[in-house]
Amino acid sequence: MINTITLMKRNQFLLAGLIAAGLLAPQLTQAQQDPATNRLTFSARFGLNISAKFKGTAPIVVPTASRTAPHGETYNYDDGYVLPDVSGSGDGSTWYVGYDNSANQVNMANNTILLSRSTGAATLHSGEMDDNPSLGAELNYTRQLGATEHFRYGFEAAANYLNISLRGGGYGVSGQRVTDAYQFSDGTTPPSATPSGPYQGSFEGPNFMVGTTPVSSSTSQGTVATVTGSRSLDADLWGGRIGPYLEYYLSDKVSVSLSGGLALGYLDNTVSWNETVHFISGGSLPADIGHGSDQELLAGFYLAANAYWRLSEHWSAAGSLQYQNLGTYEHTFGTRKAELDLSSSLFISLGVSYNF
Repeated sequence: MINTITLMKRNQFLLAGLIAAGLLAPQLTQAQQDPATNRLTFSARFGLNISAKFKGTAPIVVPTASRTAPHGETYNYDDGYVLPDVSGSGDGSTWYVGYDNSANQVNMANNTILLSRSTGAATLHSGEMDDNPSLGAELNYTRQLGATEHFRYGFEAAANYLNISLRGGGYGVSGQRVTDAYQFSDGTTPPSATPSGPYQGSFEGPNFMVGTTPVSSSTSQGTVATVTGSRSLDADLWGGRIGPYLEYYLSDKVSVSLSGGLALGYLDNTVSWNETVHFISGGSLPADIGHGSDQELLAGFYLAANAYWRLSEHWSAAGSLQYQNLGTYEHTFGTRKAELDLSSSLFISLGVSYNF
């Protein structure tokens, strides 16, 4: 009886083991089952976080105000004037004063009129030109060098192409601005003024009066001019990357991998611009029109996360998220320097793989 019970227990253990083996068998990794050691992947590739900007190669001199007061004198500020009146203003006050915008220039708390002028020089420095995702393609080859129970490892090599097309419009030019505050008497009310209807006190007077000497002065960086027109950067980026990979099979159909290594790029770049500088103080520079082209070899590194979904014995769907750093490209074209930022590029790739 004891032997019979023992035999039954043994058979139960054996049956349990067979059932467990049957359940685990489908989970055996593709790394063990699949003899294919090569994979060729063709993908559409979308580039993100790529931007460019233009700079002037030489400072531009900010001119003095070109506007004239009612008696014919030149404005001594960009947004107004304080000049001697008909009396000569020997008493330290004048009614020959004007300003453009009482909402911004009249400080009732301190009884002052604020007048500003641009000074010195400024340098063109456009904002970044960003565009929709850049479109390209990539061909990737992976070679398996070894496998464990759950992992494959080897190296990958890829060749890719990306078209970059960036456009930009107007922008402000920053430079040094001096702001002086002129006192007016307590109990007096400065006349209202708007940009479309500035206040202009007369030379002969009498009218609203201020002191002829600033009670305070400050210097700051501000907009001294605006740039209108357009600029563009068009480039073909031919690239390649090579490095090791490590792949993990989540099931017999799905796997993920990490890879990284050396990235190279050959940039064929063309730029053009048509820009006019308009000064706040009045006047403008002649339109600056130019174009140029340049080629340069770039080097850096990449990191990638990849996913594969097996569709048949030889075919899989493939997706990838890549980070690539090829640095910042700079080149001077005539009066402009172009900068293309490729230091934090992101790429999304979607395609198909052939395993053999």
